[in-house]
Amino acid sequence: MQQYLDLQGISKSYPGVKALDDVSFRVEGGRVLALLGENGAGKSTLLKVLSGDIRPDEGTMTLNGEPLHFASPNHAIHSGISVIYQERQLIGSLSVMENVFIGHLPKKFGIVLKSKLRADTQAIIDKFKLPIFPDTPVMFLSVAYQQMVEIMKAYRRNSKVIAFDEPTAPLTEAEITILFDLIRQLKAEGKIIIYVSHRLKEIFEVTDEIVVLKDGKFVTRLTTAVTDEPTLIKAMVGRDLGETFANLSRNDKFGEVLLEVKNLNTYAVNDITFSLRKGEVVGFAGLVGSGRTEVARAIFGDDPVISGDICIDGQKMVFEHPKDAIEAGIALCPEDRKDQGLVLFRSIEDNICMPVLAKLRKFLFLDVKACEALSIEAVRKYDIKTPTVDKIVIELSGGNQQKVILGRWTSSLMTTKLLILDEPTKGIDVKTKAEIYQRVCDFAKQGYGVIFISSELTEVINIADTIVVMRSGHISGIVNREAATEESVLALAMLE
Repeated sequence: MQQYLDLQGISKSYPGVKALDDVSFRVEGGRVLALLGENGAGKSTLLKVLSGDIRPDEGTMTLNGEPLHFASPNHAIHSGISVIYQERQLIGSLSVMENVFIGHLPKKFGIVLKSKLRADTQAIIDKFKLPIFPDTPVMFLSVAYQQMVEIMKAYRRNSKVIAFDEPTAPLTEAEITILFDLIRQLKAEGKIIIYVSHRLKEIFEVTDEIVVLKDGKFVTRLTTAVTDEPTLIKAMVGRDLGETFANLSRNDKFGEVLLEVKNLNTYAVNDITFSLRKGEVVGFAGLVGSGRTEVARAIFGDDPVISGDICIDGQKMVFEHPKDAIEAGIALCPEDRKDQGLVLFRSIEDNICMPVLAKLRKFLFLDVKACEALSIEAVRKYDIKTPTVDKIVIELSGGNQQKVILGRWTSSLMTTKLLILDEPTKGIDVKTKAEIYQRVCDFAKQGYGVIFISSELTEVINIADTIVVMRSGHISGIVNREAATEESVLALAMLE
């Protein structure tokens, strides 16, 4: 008998926000259903309802006709539902087998049966054809294989429903292929699979059906095989990316050279030479591992420079620490905003005020009103969706978290000249991407120099004025936007 999950009239409200509004749909076993929508559309809230993390105000959920009412996430797990989040829920110091069977370790007379634990784990590893070992501590696995351990946990529990929340955000293309193979095996076994991602390419590769949410409401249900990208984007935001790029208000007046990098060498990149003018956007393109992020880290003082020069406004700089770069007017919005860009369990206000605390002091104490005013300024400037600046950053959507970082580095108390944006649209919905594209152009019009790093070629060639293409730790070519095509840039990125 085919399994099914049925959601009817699911609603959930928070003060000032209706996160879910009468959402209804059904997903059947042996199918992969994509949950799609902008940040704030209600996807994460729906997953939290499904996982037992929050309770809906209204509506019903049934699994194979049996009503579901969860008192806790553990209750949801025991009812056959597993949600695999971006933030992995593993204990790094424990082995693969201990994580997979945590809470259900095979025991006899209170003693863990290590041989059975190892054999049972190996059986699951073999089923999914994974090159990992039961005894390996999880902390020594790559992010991708930690993700696989999460899937193994769900499989061991015999979960009927497995939901994935942006599972490929930290993965390389090769690792994504492994993940998709696992999902297809789960699908072949009749599991009910819900897949949340902002990457439209993945939606078409791995899903069968698509449910689109907007502002907490059900918009439409589509069959993946007979749908295209423009249809999806219009369902989410009412326009396509072609229009977005064409309608950008760009800067066309460049000033003097702001940043000059000459023959830069680090342990990761070699002979990097390029320049950036005031008001210019220089894009960095290249395959994963080509050295784009390492160039940014070197300029920001986060990676040691072996040789070469970094000049700001014609003056040679030596940065021993990111603090030196910040004082020189350089800001970095890092690729991994959660681990490197934000203090997740502190408020919006704390995150925005962090670099300028010395300027917010009144004698020996912080000026509380000045801190609040600075953070409110950023919330208004970037339209950060929050009821208050005291909201904890981890509770924000990915797009709003990115806006908090931008608000920090461009506040009225900062002296930023150069903004380095490393994968600023990673894990962000189409509407927020469009906002960030225009923000980048606005930064340039305000006289900032901008370095824009992205793995999406369409972004780089439509946003940047000049494109630096990297391969294997060095620059393989520099082209102007007018002359750039996806084919020509990709050829430089893959050139042997």
